[in-house]
Amino acid sequence: MLVKERMSRNPITIRTDTPVTEAQSLMKREKIHHLPVLDREGRLVGIVTEKDLLYAAPSPATTLSVYEMTSLLAKLTVDKVMSAKPLTVTEDVALEEAARIMADRNIGGLPVIRGETLVGIITESDLFRVFIELFGARQKGVRLTMVVANRRGELCKVSEAVTKAGGNIIALGTFLADDPTQGRLTMKVEGLAKEKIAEALRPLAVKIEDVRET
Repeated sequence: MLVKERMSRNPITIRTDTPVTEAQSLMKREKIHHLPVLDREGRLVGIVTEKDLLYAAPSPATTLSVYEMTSLLAKLTVDKVMSAKPLTVTEDVALEEAARIMADRNIGGLPVIRGETLVGIITESDLFRVFIELFGARQKGVRLTMVVANRRGELCKVSEAVTKAGGNIIALGTFLADDPTQGRLTMKVEGLAKEKIAEALRPLAVKIEDVRET
């Protein structure tokens, strides 16, 4: 899956000279947390987040009056609080690579560019929706997590065991286990009661950690 398949296209943007108060209102109205910032030529020059705007506001402990605070914020423009030259990705970057960049750099969104043109933005919210889909969270079934030996063909055996018992795997994820010689599988299965799934997979499991209907 690539970024272009899950990014938000034609994202809402602001200019460098947009007042901070206007950016705050726009985020609240559109229910978004990131705004790419463009210069007068329409080129991406920065990104501003909800947190950036929050930090731009005077502290509650300030001695300024409400009128003075409002006046100051009205004069403060986005270019003074944005993150300049933001990290970006292209449309053909793998979704997991975009997620890795966001996690490693502790950022919540990446503008997506084509050449010098902004064409989208991929955010944590987009990744959450993929996560929900990946694990079949909106589908009914039995969710099972098990630890298996980390060796060739083990995943095939698990799949065959579920099929032979009459079930259908509708979602599957693999994860590292505490022991490097083992792996952890989480799956969503339809067509079988949880007792039957556990019975079918127990011979293949080092340990069945969790099984529940969802």
